[in-house]
This record gives sequence, structure tokens and C-alpha cells, in this order.
Amino acid sequence: MPQPNHLRTALELATADVPVLPLRAGKVPFGNCRTCADLACGGRPHMKTPGTCQCPRPCHAWAAATTDPRVLTSPAWAGAWREAQAVAYHPGGAGVTVVDLDNTAAVAWARQTLPATRTVPTTRGEHWVYCGAMPSANGVRPGVDVKSLMQYARWLGSGTGTTTPLPSSVRDLIGGEETNPARGRVVSSLPNPTWDPAVATGCRHTERYVRTGLERGLAMVRSRTESGAGSQAYGVARFLANQHTRCPGPCGLDAIGAQITAAAVSVGVPEPYAHRAVTNGLATVARRVA
Repeated sequence: MPQPNHLRTALELATADVPVLPLRAGKVPFGNCRTCADLACGGRPHMKTPGTCQCPRPCHAWAAATTDPRVLTSPAWAGAWREAQAVAYHPGGAGVTVVDLDNTAAVAWARQTLPATRTVPTTRGEHWVYCGAMPSANGVRPGVDVKSLMQYARWLGSGTGTTTPLPSSVRDLIGGEETNPARGRVVSSLPNPTWDPAVATGCRHTERYVRTGLERGLAMVRSRTESGAGSQAYGVARFLANQHTRCPGPCGLDAIGAQITAAAVSVGVPEPYAHRAVTNGLATVARRVA
């Protein structure tokens, strides 16, 4: 059986102004090169924390997605295409939002709740594609993710139906979480945890290194007093977890996560959302730490 030509598919999508990138085995983006590892390069300019990265390789997952055929066919991307198992695209960059329905129950909920739009069958459910971009969030309800800005979606075909404008019912799935409510209305049962080096017996970093990075991350979350603290907490959790990928563990990441959650709650993020954002941020990194 002939193998799919993922580069050809990517070039066709790029012609239609859909930013694309290759996915490796497991349907995940290719890892960063040594220069970009642990965001040492600062990250690409259009990421949540803008950097100056000009790496020619497909580093930084969705942020590497492009419509430039010269990049897609460049020697720096050739190795990734040879190993690619699928093609992904950046929904926000294409001006769309994908409601990822992961099971039959989620699909049934969408059919009762959301306006009809273009649908794409997936392995376990459906992608509902709307015209318009918005912030992304995972787990907005059981089996439902919203993929748009700062996320990628696997290309599974053009689907069927007409793409309709992004409705308020989709925006509302994360609207209350992306805009911080007044801090006076937040009730939290969170303790005030601290990272303990005595627990992190398998961490390869010094106490000063861990505490400095954590304090900088907490400051970034607390600075989001009007909106976006939940997303910032996710980003900080993911970045800090990345620093421990080569530790034998344990590294005390639970305490670090609790502190990030508490910081988000302190500026008005609802505690369940803050906890979910941080948990997802820590879980996105494949690591060997406890």
C-alpha cells in the first residue's frame, strides 16, 4: 500500500493559506533542536512569551507552522518530513477554531448545544470547525477541547458542511476562564505550599535555580490581573516541568504546581480552572520525575 505524501498535503494546504507542520509518531510535533531546547532561544516571536528565535527547523510545535513553501521544502525540514506520520495545522493562524469532540458523548452534546458547522470525522469523535480565532483551552468540558490560537490540530481532511461564524456558545466555553473575575469574589481552599528541596531528592538542579525560576514564573502569572492568568499558569507549568525532563526524580513538581495554581487564584482565576490549567501544563511534558 503506498504511503501518504505528507509534504504534498502540506504544500496544498499552504497554498490555501493554512499554516502547517509535520507530526511524528504518536501524532505529536517534532522535538526542539539543541539550540531551542528548554526555550534557550527565547521562543518564536508570535508565542505567548515572545522571543527572537529564528531557527530554520520545525521547533516549537504549533509556532513553527508556516505557509511558506520555501520553508516547508527546505533541507532543515526534510528530515522531519521523511519521518512524518501526519500533517498538523495551526487553526488560529488559518483564522478558524476547532472544537475537538473526543467521544460519542461529546459529539451528542455538541449536536444539542452548538450551531451546525463544518465537521471532520476523527478516530473517536469529530472536529467542528468554525470561522474565527479565539484562545485555546483543553478540557473545557468532558471530552471537549477548543483548539485555535497557540495550539495545533491534526489535518484529517476538509470534512463536510459549511463553515459557520464562531458563535458565542463556543467562546463562552472558556470566556469566563480567560477573563479573570474580581479578586474579591474568589474563594480558595488552597494551602500556601512551598517547594521543599528535602523532598526533591532526585532533582539535578540547585535550590537557588529552582526557586529563582519558580518566582519568575509566579510573577508572570500574578501580572495577569485583568485576563489570561489561567493560560499563563499553563505556560509557566509547562516551561518549569520542561526543566526537569532529565532529572531522575522525584523533583517536587506537585508543590511547584500548587504554588502556580495559588498564584493564578490570587488574581481571580477560578480554582478549578487554575488547577486544570496547571495540571495540563505539567502533563504535557514527558518526564521521568515524580
